[in-house]
Amino acid sequence: APWSPAPLLRLLPFSTTCVRCSKNRRLRQKRVISERQLTRFFVDHRKVRVVGGQGGVGGHSFYSEPRKIFGGPDGGNGGDGGHVILKADKQMKSLSSVLPFYQGFHGERGGRKNCYGANGAYVYVKVPVGTLVKEDGKVVADLTQHGEEYVAAYGGAGGKGNRFFLSNENRAPTLFTPGEPGQERVLHLELKTTAHAGLVGFPNAGKSSLLRAISRARPAVAAYPFTTLNPHVGIVHYQDYEQVAVADIPGLIKGAHQNRGLGMAFLRHIERCRFLLYVVDLSASQPWIQLQDLKYELEQYKKGLSERPCVVIGNKIDLAQSRINLPLLKEQIDHRVIALSALTGDNLEELFLHLRELYDTYVKTEQSQGQSPVKW
Repeated sequence: APWSPAPLLRLLPFSTTCVRCSKNRRLRQKRVISERQLTRFFVDHRKVRVVGGQGGVGGHSFYSEPRKIFGGPDGGNGGDGGHVILKADKQMKSLSSVLPFYQGFHGERGGRKNCYGANGAYVYVKVPVGTLVKEDGKVVADLTQHGEEYVAAYGGAGGKGNRFFLSNENRAPTLFTPGEPGQERVLHLELKTTAHAGLVGFPNAGKSSLLRAISRARPAVAAYPFTTLNPHVGIVHYQDYEQVAVADIPGLIKGAHQNRGLGMAFLRHIERCRFLLYVVDLSASQPWIQLQDLKYELEQYKKGLSERPCVVIGNKIDLAQSRINLPLLKEQIDHRVIALSALTGDNLEELFLHLRELYDTYVKTEQSQGQSPVKW
């Protein structure tokens, strides 16, 4: 009798439909990256060398076919080299993916029968929104809108074929030109975080804890200073689908405008913020001194930066000493003070309402000036 594999298959324990034997197809969760590991990926400075594509060589040929021996020159022009273009993309959050060198594609050579060579393809380099492009210390572009483009290096023009040099004096030109080389530049890219509001305060004031409480951002939180080593942006959602971006700027210290501590490496991220949220530790002695020092550092870094619309947030109201310092703080300063606790969530509603008021005022101001406000 012929051998059949059916009895053997029934004895095999493996089955693709068995729960125990089937492969576990559950999606694995992403590994949580710590703040120290994130510092390797967050880059806000980059030096880039860009070279445009070289133009294609012009064609050199003469038309010839039966009964038409002297058809004349028919070499076409070469294709133009491709540009290198910087394009702002809101999905990009850092300059870490930007390579140190980019070159456009070269143009193709001109062909016979007056065929032009194909142009070289463009090379697009995605950069975050808020990228500043500098050359020799001068600002040449500021990419502040999603989809905004800047041609960093132009491609070279294609060479001319011998057909281009045809004239009554020269009926059989043999001259053709090579393609021109592409433009070469060395650019410095500088990222300035674009957000509506910026959390400004000294180390351990509770800025990261506050951002975690009002948004889905998850910056690192610990009981030691300088926990935050790079800016984080959290989005505050409202019921009418408006979104307010809040940036957590790393803690400043006295002398930050002189590049002490983290210094100017993160002071520039405050320049893009439309309004500021000063976070002070109410449990510290004389919390109004913190506000004076913060404003002094901002004003020394850039004149007029401390005069932007702002609100003072007194954090850690859940502590006993904070309740004592709160009335003293309100007597010393003229700004509105919102006392809350990022740890317990006390009085966060007042912050949400006032944050929306600041955002609406900013939108109306931009529209009255004929400008489009930044939307997230």
